[in-house]
Amino acid sequence: METLVTIIRVLLAAIFIVAAVTKLRDHAGTKKAAVSFGVPESFAAAFALVLPLAELSAAVMLLTVTTSWFGAVAITVLLAIFSVAIAVQLLKGEEPNCHCFGQLGSEKIGVSSVIRNAAFIAPAAFLVARGSAKQGTEIWNLETQAVLVLLVAGCIALILVAIGMLQRISAKQDELAKRIDILELAAPIAEVEREHAGHPHDGLPIGAMLPEFELKDTDGETVSTATLFGDGKGALLLFVSPTCAPCKTLVPKFREWAPELSEKLNLYLITSGTADENIKKFGDLPTSPLLLQEKREFADAVNAKWTPSAMYINAKGRVASHISAGDTAVAELVERIREADLSRDHVRFELPNANGGLNRVEIGNEIPAFSLPTIDGGELSDRSLKGTETLVTFWSTTCPHCKAMEPELKRWAAGRNGDSPRLVMLSAGEADEHKALEIDAPIALDEGNLVGAELGMYGTPSAVLIDEQGRFASEIAVGASNIWLLVGKKPL
Repeated sequence: METLVTIIRVLLAAIFIVAAVTKLRDHAGTKKAAVSFGVPESFAAAFALVLPLAELSAAVMLLTVTTSWFGAVAITVLLAIFSVAIAVQLLKGEEPNCHCFGQLGSEKIGVSSVIRNAAFIAPAAFLVARGSAKQGTEIWNLETQAVLVLLVAGCIALILVAIGMLQRISAKQDELAKRIDILELAAPIAEVEREHAGHPHDGLPIGAMLPEFELKDTDGETVSTATLFGDGKGALLLFVSPTCAPCKTLVPKFREWAPELSEKLNLYLITSGTADENIKKFGDLPTSPLLLQEKREFADAVNAKWTPSAMYINAKGRVASHISAGDTAVAELVERIREADLSRDHVRFELPNANGGLNRVEIGNEIPAFSLPTIDGGELSDRSLKGTETLVTFWSTTCPHCKAMEPELKRWAAGRNGDSPRLVMLSAGEADEHKALEIDAPIALDEGNLVGAELGMYGTPSAVLIDEQGRFASEIAVGASNIWLLVGKKPL
């Protein structure tokens, strides 16, 4: 029994040493994970350092008999806290990355995370229950057989880690191969200009309103924005083309998805070309109408430059996913939607590095605490933003794009109704210059972009939507057209 207890100590220590070291090696990722679990932004950097150091200290204590019991207590407490934090996020309907093993094993939390923690708590609690006097033998006193067991266990662990890394590398290669296939298939298609398409996942910012549109279906009936959400359900928009080879491979999947998805959302195929050639290519899909663009006007409006692509729009008509481009990515988005509860607040389907990696905020999280004086002698703070949906813009009097947007922003601020978000501005420059703008909105000077950076904004003009509870309700919108879509206004 003493040998078994020692082996348990060593294995637990090894696990927590790996967890601590990988977190320390990826401090930025650990900080981001901490914020997603509710740690205030101002404390996240310190927390991301203290947590792995605590894990490392507990692991080291397990390596000697005299301190092992204290290490086991510390690990049991840490695991219990982790489990409660994960359970709280799951009950809220959130699935942040746990980052438990840094970049070595970062993944979204789920029931499996709770089960894994329980598997670690069991041996730690066993050590605690034995008391400080029964913690096995010192490592250097282990018999040859026990040492061999540890070596075999270590080898198995290394093999499992290697397999996991190879699987992730293989998945990345598969995704890269798919993107190359899309490029090769797209090259000979003259009707779609792709030289200015950008990244295939660069769509509208999550939280933006879907641009208004009117399209004809294959029967000549008009479908508009109002029609799309008239039944209180969201919509999955699939962008296809009769000349797109990968789109053809999705046709059997359309037929498989449509009956099940129709209970949760409306499914539309947005295409170009004539009704006849699209019906010939995609067949008769009664639960998934084919909507015809004259060219690619609607796809371009939402920046869906590639086919096939898909995006999810929630029941409020707001963008709730990044663009998923390619048949594999579309299938993955559909699978995530099938498993999700679409009725929860801030449900969204994000992709890493989409929209140029501009998403520096965690939608649904409370905004960081701040306070700035306004140019009229008032105060702008995180507390003052609660109670009403608010559009926070980041501005500069020396920015030519801001200047171009100024007249329309002034008209919108003066004429907005009670249902529209209120406007507040963070800006740089002189107070008198801003007073001369005569914009009907609180303006606070944020020299050095200290508060703007905390809110995720780094360029001008940009904006973010804050909900009534003071939580991020959108990604960062950059440029006038995207900013207007946050408030449901037609881009100029």
